[in-house]
Amino acid sequence: MRNEMKLSFWSYSSNEGFARAAVAAFVAQADPTIEELADLKTAVSEAVTNCIVHGYRDGIGRIYITVCLEEGTATVKIRDQGCGIADVRRAMEPLFTTGGEERAGLGFSVMESFTDKLTVRSALGKGTTVTMRKQLSVRPSPEER
Repeated sequence: MRNEMKLSFWSYSSNEGFARAAVAAFVAQADPTIEELADLKTAVSEAVTNCIVHGYRDGIGRIYITVCLEEGTATVKIRDQGCGIADVRRAMEPLFTTGGEERAGLGFSVMESFTDKLTVRSALGKGTTVTMRKQLSVRPSPEER
C-alpha cells in the first residue's frame, strides 16, 4: 500500500521543529523502530535547516515536503525555491559550507549517514531538492508476536 502526504511552510527557523514532528507523525503509522524514526527526524532537521540557512539566506521563502510510505520504505523529499547550489558535489563534501564560521558544513553528511539513500538536485536561482530514502524494519504484528 502507498500513502503520501505533502505540506509547505515558510522558512522561519521555528518551523524546523514542526517539519521534524510532522514527518515523524506521518511515518509512525508504518511502525518504524525508535532508532529509524530518530534517524529520519535528524535527517529532516538537517535538510530543512539547509533550506532556511542556505537556500533562503537573504529572505524568507516556502519549503515543501513530500513523504511517501510504500513497501516498507519512507521517501522524504524536501524542496526549496531558493538560491540553489552552484556545485552540488562540492557542497556534499564534509566541512564545506557557505554559511560562515558558525556552520560546520556537515548537513549533507549527516543526512547521508542517517538515511539509506540521499539525492540532491539543484539549479542556481531555482532551488534545491533533497530526496532521502530510509528502509523501515518489517516488524511482526501483535498477532504474530
